[in-house]
Amino acid sequence: MRTHVQILAVLNIAWGVMGFLGALLIFLIFGGAMGIVGIAAHHDPGAGIAIPIVGLVGGAIFLIIVITSIPSFVIGIGLLRCAWWSRIAGIILSAVHLLNFPFGTALGIYGLWVLLSRDSMPLFEGTGSPIRI
Repeated sequence: MRTHVQILAVLNIAWGVMGFLGALLIFLIFGGAMGIVGIAAHHDPGAGIAIPIVGLVGGAIFLIIVITSIPSFVIGIGLLRCAWWSRIAGIILSAVHLLNFPFGTALGIYGLWVLLSRDSMPLFEGTGSPIRI
């Protein structure tokens, strides 16, 4: 079961990193859109009104994605270290992942199977040692 916990940890870290990269992509797209609207504002003064709106929407989406990616990254590291709190947090996160169809659903099902297994419980009771990659 140790191997499954390691795989789950790496998958959660990868999920968090992909979220960060997606947030960066959103940031670049909305930044480019603000630049295009800024250029258009020179010819049409009414277009200047859209610049802060585009920036606000892009910034909000960026922050939402970053904030929702942080738990996957942190819990993945906790699972690698076999931290006592990471099992419960991983179960909660896996239940939330079920809503992200299709890849998050697969990750959530796998996470629940691994973390609810009786074989994985001793790893998180302080008797297990950190998992090495």
